[in-house]
Amino acid sequence: MVGDLESKLFAVLFLLSTAQAGNTGRLSGHHCADFQTANILRGSKLKVQFLLFTSSSPSCGELILADDDIKKSSFNSSLETKIIIHGFRALGTKPSWIEGLVHAILHTSQVNVIAVDWVYGSTGAYPSAVENVTQLALSISQFISKLLALGVSGTSIHIIGVSLGAHVGGLVGHFHGGQLGRITGLDPAGPKYTRASPEERLDPGDALFVEAIHTDADNFGIRIPVGHIDYFVNGGKDQPGCPRFISAGYKYLICDHMRAVHLYVSALKHSCPILAFPCASHQDFLNGHCVDCVDPFLFSCPRIGLLEQAGVEMRKLPKEVKVYLMTSTSAPFCVHHSLVEFQLQTKRNVVTSIEITFCSNSTNDSAKITIPKLQVMGKQLLAHRVPLCQINSVTLKYLPKNKFWRKDESSIVGKFCAAQLPLDSNRTMSCLPWNITLPGNTNVSYELPATCA
Repeated sequence: MVGDLESKLFAVLFLLSTAQAGNTGRLSGHHCADFQTANILRGSKLKVQFLLFTSSSPSCGELILADDDIKKSSFNSSLETKIIIHGFRALGTKPSWIEGLVHAILHTSQVNVIAVDWVYGSTGAYPSAVENVTQLALSISQFISKLLALGVSGTSIHIIGVSLGAHVGGLVGHFHGGQLGRITGLDPAGPKYTRASPEERLDPGDALFVEAIHTDADNFGIRIPVGHIDYFVNGGKDQPGCPRFISAGYKYLICDHMRAVHLYVSALKHSCPILAFPCASHQDFLNGHCVDCVDPFLFSCPRIGLLEQAGVEMRKLPKEVKVYLMTSTSAPFCVHHSLVEFQLQTKRNVVTSIEITFCSNSTNDSAKITIPKLQVMGKQLLAHRVPLCQINSVTLKYLPKNKFWRKDESSIVGKFCAAQLPLDSNRTMSCLPWNITLPGNTNVSYELPATCA
């Protein structure tokens, strides 16, 4: 089910990750349990721990082993329960992001958080970790059955699985007949799973609502949709701010893959919405062909975070809907998406390129509009870090295509318009009220007629 290339990538990850030891220190406080530490010399036998975190003690994990431990613990059966499942751990160390995710969840809502520690069984070689997935899923499923016996509602259980942990969550949901409330896959693993059957991997039938955030679909993440809603962030690969050269070592290999976790944590910690838009392809999205969420979400655009059904207001969700969004290079990652258009006064016999820059008090964000030969309209999405109504001015630059045997026109004339997405009946394009002349390779700035609601 996986090519040699994917296996080699994980082997390289293992070798390079020796320079990136995880955080294995104890959590503060007395009687606080922490993740186990394993190594390849101790084998890959599965040893599962369940650590409970609550709002009253977000940094102190309570170890739950036997049935009586749940009743004696701080677990509150009247609250929702979030179950976090990590993925492959090459060195057998505690995931460095666990505490950040636990704190972000408990900062957002009062719930039970269960962190599943399967560091033993996930270390060493990736294929051996995959072999432990079914047994691990059975252990988690049995734990959930104990919660259900205490009166916990299955619909109140939300599994958050990272990489390989996303497919573990899918199996757990499958064992419970797809009746658990929600599964969130944070860049579900691709190797061994891209060609797997739905029964072997995460799929929309595993819970009442299944979502996945894809950030490394060309390497460690899966490239196919696996949920009701699948977020392909920046096209699902090559995340901004991640190194593009192998000389960066471990970070080069893992940055895109781990961006899904950091993006999710950021969405929980910050108030700016991370919206996405359904579209047939990433290129169609960038070209401005998908500016609302009418089809299929009836104007309710999905949002990364903990909103019910990701904020989509539909009784029955369609399956495997690809949605796209852009982000900035670092936290809080959220950006605003605007459609920018330029309409030429007359057709041209060559391709026309115009650079568009939104300028605010603190930011400059750019995109390039390309108008095809013998057409008058060009449009593109522009991602900007402040709302459109806070943009002070827009700068346009016409980029002539001069060649030594032929000179392009020295200027062009046309009309410029922009609108922040989603573009629906309540939001229309704001246009400069006159045709503008753009000299070649010259910045021309205008105030943008957009007001805050």
